Order: sequence, then structure tokens, then C-alpha cells
Amino acid sequence: MSRIEKFDILYEPAGETRRIHLYIPDGYDHSDERYPVLYMFDGQNLYLDEDASFGRSWRLNDFMDCFPKKVIVVGMECSHTGNERLREYSPYRIYARWMGSIDGIGDATMQWITNTVKPYIDSHYRTWSHREATAIGGSSMGGMMSLYAIIRYNSVFSKAACVSPAIGFAMRQFRKEIGQSQLQGDTRIFFSWGTDEWKGSDAPMTRNIMSLESFVQDKGATTWLYHQQGGRHNEADWEKQVPTWMQFLWM
Repeated sequence: MSRIEKFDILYEPAGETRRIHLYIPDGYDHSDERYPVLYMFDGQNLYLDEDASFGRSWRLNDFMDCFPKKVIVVGMECSHTGNERLREYSPYRIYARWMGSIDGIGDATMQWITNTVKPYIDSHYRTWSHREATAIGGSSMGGMMSLYAIIRYNSVFSKAACVSPAIGFAMRQFRKEIGQSQLQGDTRIFFSWGTDEWKGSDAPMTRNIMSLESFVQDKGATTWLYHQQGGRHNEADWEKQVPTWMQFLWM
């Protein structure tokens, strides 16, 4: 049987702990097999409705139980205090009228993932630790962080699921980031956005994603664009996308 383990790890940038929601695939306890690893932001929203921030999860564990490739999933919970999630999940200083100015510490979060979380997982569980077996994913601000991770930390991650990424805050920074990057040829990046995520037109998000897709393709990455018809900015609609990006990243 698969299982979900929960434990806390020190998040050094804040001097606080963050909860890890770890999916262990069926068969793990009855073999010596090693497993690829998917790291995901907003770990509280992945598996169980009772853990989810808004009472609805992705139910990712149900999908993983049926997915032919067995993968360990590391869900990393964020802060739930004020705007701290926005700070933790922004690699840049960003601004929006509804939230004001945010001095992002997203690179410190990535340092935590690569220098603390990943070494812990690799030393305590039977993983394949090389980049070809390591992916990252998330939605909204977590989707923006996943794009940042695959660009800046391409030596660690070979695949990224950028689900409804909040890139509109930082297009200038991302263009510069991608321009300075060196992506390995096996890099895979999934981009998605929904037609009904905004009250107005989704044209700005369409332009932003297609622009950045072109940039990463020029650097050699393989991409997949998924424009979800009727898709909204919530867990219920992101759950529907899971089979598409899992198939693209791993199969």
C-alpha cells in the first residue's frame, strides 16, 4: 500500500519549521528499488481535503496509485502567516495593487530545497538523486517558483510542471533569467493556464506564457502548453491537469 508521511524540517530562511507531506508509492516497503522524486510547492494541498488550505486538494495520491511509473512525491508546505507565502514563493521583488510590494526570498527557498530538503530525502529514502530523475512542480506562485527552479537550478531538476504560474508579476526578470541560462537538452517544462482564471480576458496570460515558452525553447527545452477550457484558479481544476503533465514529464 502507498502511504503519506508527515514531518517537519527546519526552513532556515525564517528560522521556522515547514511541514513535509511525503507520498511513498505502493511496493516501496517490499523491494530494494530506488525511485525518482517529484518536489512540489504547497504540499498541504496535494493529497487530503482535510489538509488543504481551502478544503479541496488535488487528490494527487489517488492518481499516483494508478500511475504506471512509481514516483516519490515531496510536498513542501509554506507559511500561512500574512504575505509570507508570497515572499517564500517569489524569487524577485514584485508588486501588485492588491498585495503591494513583496520582497521575495524565493532563491533562499530554492537553496533550502536543494541544500536541506533534497539531501534529507535522498539520505532517508531510496531515491534516484540525479537530475534526470528529479522534477519540481506547483501552481500559481508555486508554478512561478517551478519555472525559476528549472531555469536557475537546471543542474538539479530536469522537469518542471508550471501550473497557472503567476509570471505576470515578473516577466522582465524571467526574460533576463532565461537569457542568461544554460538549459540541458533533456529539460522538459509544462505550462498551463485556464480560460476562466480571470474575470476579464485571459489574453495577457496567453501572451506571457507563449513568450516565455519561446524563450526556453530557444535554449533547448522541450515544452507542453495546456490551455484548460473552463479552467479556474483553484485546486479542483488543477487536479484535472495532473494526468497531462505527469504523462509529459515522466513517460
